[in-house]
This record gives sequence, structure tokens and C-alpha cells, in this order.
Amino acid sequence: MEYVSLTRLIEKMKLENLTPEISVKGIKIIQPDINRPALQMAGYLKHFEATRLQVVGFVEHSYFNDLDDRRKREVCEELMSYDVPAFVFCRDLPPDPIFMEEAIAHRIPILGTKKTTSVFMAESIRWLNVKLAPCISVHGVLVDVYGEGVLITGESGIGKSEAALELVKRGHRLVTDDVVELRKVSEDTLIGSAPDVTKHLIELRGIGIIDIKALFGASSVRDTQSIDLVIRLEDWNKDKEYDRLGLEETYTEYLGNRVVCHNLPVRPGRNLAIIVESAAVNHRQKKMGYNAAQELYNRFQRSMSKKQEDEEEE
Repeated sequence: MEYVSLTRLIEKMKLENLTPEISVKGIKIIQPDINRPALQMAGYLKHFEATRLQVVGFVEHSYFNDLDDRRKREVCEELMSYDVPAFVFCRDLPPDPIFMEEAIAHRIPILGTKKTTSVFMAESIRWLNVKLAPCISVHGVLVDVYGEGVLITGESGIGKSEAALELVKRGHRLVTDDVVELRKVSEDTLIGSAPDVTKHLIELRGIGIIDIKALFGASSVRDTQSIDLVIRLEDWNKDKEYDRLGLEETYTEYLGNRVVCHNLPVRPGRNLAIIVESAAVNHRQKKMGYNAAQELYNRFQRSMSKKQEDEEEE
């Protein structure tokens, strides 16, 4: 089961541990969603998602502080009898002393942040969605080309890394070489990243491992990128018919998400970097509503119609 450690969340969101006597090591977050426990404080515990991170905002804080001491302890006993990973108090709101006492007794950490409730919720959900998304590893190279995430795949030794290096030299950014970790963050979006071990490194046969960030600077790399286009490199086959117009898109599928895919034949003399760059720009144009292949088809249709009209006039 995928999970994110509470320690990692604290570091990422810059949270303050208000209960340092409670160890946060070993506490796992297994859901990307969070919960605001207003209903639970009011006594409605049916459908309580206790495994989610519990976020206390101004409304929950005010409601709890208005209760008498006896009711506060009852609420805490009910709320903290579940296996809650942690409570996060937003806006620098101070936890009630009884709430702190009961949390320590139940060994549930209380964290604090200066961020507003809505901002913290949005940032946490977005980050947890990426970290807890279904993940697979594929063999290939991921490059950011003019803002389009291009995943280059193909047999080992066909030239993926060399194409990526040339793209970096042309001002584009490397995400990962050799192994790409794909995460499905939504029904429409795949995010690619590099394993920690190989981040920012490229293997070039005959030379070895090179560090792209060290050679070309921090602007030549990025940590994550959405997958917008797949280019599959393959050896040139003179007997195979390749698409020369591109009127119809072909797709490949990862984790149930379809991504536009081009099969690119490789032969001596073809500049792969320029072809990949052009494919990325062309894909971007299509998303903006312009299709060069469709424009050629329309021109051809208009030319044929005009020729037919001229023949009828004669």
C-alpha cells in the first residue's frame, strides 16, 4: 500500500510539531484527502474518515472553545478513540489545553501552521495526490520541450539519451533518463518523475554517466512533468508504411490514461532532437486548435473544388 510518512509531510508543508513529546516516526498517511472534523465535534461520527489528516480551522476552533470543560473531554474521547494520524491547527490557532492534554494521552500528534485553512488544504491535497497516486516505472526518457512533457521510448541503445542530451543543449529540460516513474494523479493527467538514485543523470554509451545539472545548470532540469506526448523510436523498416500526414492520432495507454503517441523511425542522418522538438510544437498547436495536416487537407479540397468549377465553366 502506498503511503506518505507524517515526517515527510511536516518537512514539505513546514509544519510545527506542537506535541514534541509524541514521536511522529512510523505514522503513515494513506489517503490524499483530508477531513475537517466539525461534524465529529458536534457528535456525528457516522462515516468518519479517521485515516485522513484532520485539519482544524477557525470554525472548528471556535466551536470547541465554546463548549464547557465536560463536553470538551467527551468530544476528545470520542474523536481520539479512532486511529487519527494527526491534527493540524491552521492560522496559528492555539489548541485548547484540554484538547492538548487528551491528544497527548491518546498519543496523537498536534501540528501547527501559519497558513489559512483553505490554502493549507489545497496544497496538502495536491501534494498528497501526487505522492499517493498509482505508480508504475517505464523504460524511457522524459524531457520538457516548450512546456510539453515528451516521453521518449524505444529499444535500449536506439538513441533516447543522445536525443535528450541534444534537447538539453537546445535549451529544454531533462526530467529523467532510463527509468521514468509515472503517477496517475487524475483521469486526464499522468505525472512523470525520476527515481532519487538517477535524478538529473544521463548514461551515454562510450562515455558513462554525466550529471546534467552540474554540466548545464539548474535551469536544464526539473523534478516532475506531465506526460503530454509519447515518441516511440524504432529502427527504420523500408517495407513498413509510416504515417506521412498525421490526420488521425494514435494513442498509447498508461495506468488507464491515453496519451498521443508517434512512432518515429530512426536512420542515419535524421536529427532526432529537431524532430522531437517539432513534434512537441505541433502537438501544442493541435491543442490550441490548429492542425497542419487538416489545413493541408482543406487546401486540397478547395483546390479540387475550384478545378471542378473551372472545368464546368469551360
